[in-house]
Amino acid sequence: MGSVGDSYDNALAENLRSVIKTECIRGRVAETCAEANLALFAYIDGWYNPKRMQKGLGWLSPDEYEEKHYAEQATANQAIIKPPNPP
Repeated sequence: MGSVGDSYDNALAENLRSVIKTECIRGRVAETCAEANLALFAYIDGWYNPKRMQKGLGWLSPDEYEEKHYAEQATANQAIIKPPNPP
């Protein structure tokens, strides 16, 4: 990631690795490398990225936050596109 003390510090990567080990890997036994890769992919792409609640997003999951964002954008665009009422 980067050298110690800069914005590319290893803390982010180390935290993610710790979370994956705790929530995904610990207690599982994969018989093949492909099985382990599939379990990691299912965890990261299926839950960690889209569904995990995040403080920075107002305790919404990324999917919920994105849905809310686009709904708000659509509402704002409809207000702009509507023609003025005739007198």
